[in-house]
Amino acid sequence: MKAFASDRYTLPLPPTHTFPMAKYAMLRQRVIEDQSVAAQDLLEPPAATDSELRLVHHADYLERVVCGTLTEREVRELGLPWSEALVERSRRSVGGTIQAARWALKDGLAVNLAGGTHHAAAGKGAGYCVFNDVAVAIRVLQAEGVIARALVIDCDVHLGDGTAQIFANDPSVFTFSIHGAKNYPLRKPESDLDIPLDDGTSDDEYLEALKYGLAAALNRSGADIAFYLAGADPYADDRLGRLALSMAGLAARDRLVFQACLDQRLPVAVSMAGGYARQIADTVAIQAETVKLASLYAGRWPQGNGAGPWNSLDSDSLPSKGGSL
Repeated sequence: MKAFASDRYTLPLPPTHTFPMAKYAMLRQRVIEDQSVAAQDLLEPPAATDSELRLVHHADYLERVVCGTLTEREVRELGLPWSEALVERSRRSVGGTIQAARWALKDGLAVNLAGGTHHAAAGKGAGYCVFNDVAVAIRVLQAEGVIARALVIDCDVHLGDGTAQIFANDPSVFTFSIHGAKNYPLRKPESDLDIPLDDGTSDDEYLEALKYGLAAALNRSGADIAFYLAGADPYADDRLGRLALSMAGLAARDRLVFQACLDQRLPVAVSMAGGYARQIADTVAIQAETVKLASLYAGRWPQGNGAGPWNSLDSDSLPSKGGSL
C-alpha cells in the first residue's frame, strides 16, 4: 500500500498555538516502526499546482494565499498565520491526497498521512484548512477522465462545511458526514447525507449510526472512488471534539468503512483529518491504527479492480441530492 507523507514541510507556529503540527512527523515515524507501510512505499507527494487548485478554488483567493495578501479577517478564520511555509505545506497536503487517490484506483487503497482539510471552501480557508484536498483530488481525477463520480465519507468530528458547499449542486459527488451536532462550525450547510450526533455519543451508538450511513451513502452515490476522512477527533479525550469514542471504537469505525468499501470493490483514498487529543501521543496512536488497518485491508483488495464497478452508469442514473438520518 502506498502512503504519502509531507511532514518535512512544517509551519512556524507560536509555542502556545493549539494546532498539533508535531503529530505528522510522529505519525510517519510510528508508521515506520509499526511496519504498516514498506519503506519504498512511503513517499513524499509533489506540491499541488495552481492549475489543479483552481479546479476548486477561486483564482483571487488562491492569489491572496500565494502572495500573502489575505485580510486580517481571513487569517483569523483560517486560524494559522500566513507564511511561505504555510503555502508550500498546504500544496503538499493536497498533493498527497491526489497521489493517494491515483494509487487507490490502482491498488484499491492508499493513504495520505495528512489532508482532510474539509473546512476550506472555494473562496476561503477556515478551521486550519487552506485548500480542500479532497475536493481538489476529485476534480483532478474527473478532469483526467479516470472517474466520473466520487463519494466522500467524512468521519471527522466536525462537519465538512467547505466540502458540502463545494459540491452542493453537483450530483457527481456524494457527501456523507457523521459528526457532532453542536460542534464547529456554527453554521452547518447540508451534506447529501448528514448524521449529527449528540454530545457524549459513545462507541455502540456511533457505530450503529455509521452502519446505516455507510449503507445509504454507498447505495446512493454510484461512486467510482471513496475519500475517507478518518478524523481522530471523535475520541473521548479530544480537546476540540464533543463525542466519547474509545480508541477501540475508532478502530472499529475504520474497519466498518474499509469493509463496506471492500464489499463494493470501491477504491478508497484515506486522509487523516483532525485530531487534537490532550496527549498528542493518543492522536498519533489512533491515526497509526487507521494506517495499519488500511494496510491490512489493502492486502485483501481484488487485483486489477480498476476504478470501481459503476463506470458504465450514465448521467441519468445519478442519485438525487440531499437527505439526512
